[in-house]
Amino acid sequence: PETTVMFADIAGFTAWASEREPSQVFQLLETVYRAFDNVANRLGVFKVETIGDCYVAVTGCPEPHKDHALVMARFAYECLGKMKALITDLETVLGPGTSDLSMRFGLHSGPVTAG
Repeated sequence: PETTVMFADIAGFTAWASEREPSQVFQLLETVYRAFDNVANRLGVFKVETIGDCYVAVTGCPEPHKDHALVMARFAYECLGKMKALITDLETVLGPGTSDLSMRFGLHSGPVTAG
């Protein structure tokens, strides 16, 4: 089926995390990715997994969707806005440099197979 896959990661995360306690790293990831999950549920985006600071999602699979690319582009755009809003608030809790973090998104559309 035709799908769109998105890979997103937090730019600056590795350096930022190296200067934080594990609980602070967890708080950042949990806060940001919970917000992304809420957007995904609302838009019908399927979250594949998170690996460290990488968030992987797909549209058009497992349920076909003719506008899969548009839905994923909207998802990425909304997640970018969520990240910007959350990161400013989190800096007061997680310390200086937190608001310097940003998101990178990569999207690809086409057929997929699994096995």
